[in-house]
Amino acid sequence: MHLTLEFGGGLELLCQSTKIHSVDVKPKPGQDKLTMRDLLVWVKSNLIKERPEMFIKGDSVRPGVLVLINDCDWELCGSLDTELEEKDNVVFISTLHGGAAFGSFVVVRSLSTDNEDK
Repeated sequence: MHLTLEFGGGLELLCQSTKIHSVDVKPKPGQDKLTMRDLLVWVKSNLIKERPEMFIKGDSVRPGVLVLINDCDWELCGSLDTELEEKDNVVFISTLHGGAAFGSFVVVRSLSTDNEDK
């Protein structure tokens, strides 16, 4: 099955800095359909070249990774059980954008005003 996979928000760094991948993925032997669960296993084995724990947690994507299937949030499509079709476009975007998941810390400074005189 021919699919287009896109990685953004820093996830492309896990795939040798390549954002868009045109891939051919076969369903598991004895199955006619390819699910998102199957695709994630394939991505981890074939595309992720370093630090797979930054992309996968258990059998799903890590919290903070937005997944779109043909521009639709995968949670509306069935998440891991979504059946993919020929020429589907699957996008993975990290919403952490270089935060703790990518080895750096973001420091947020809170500014407050002193209202004691009022």
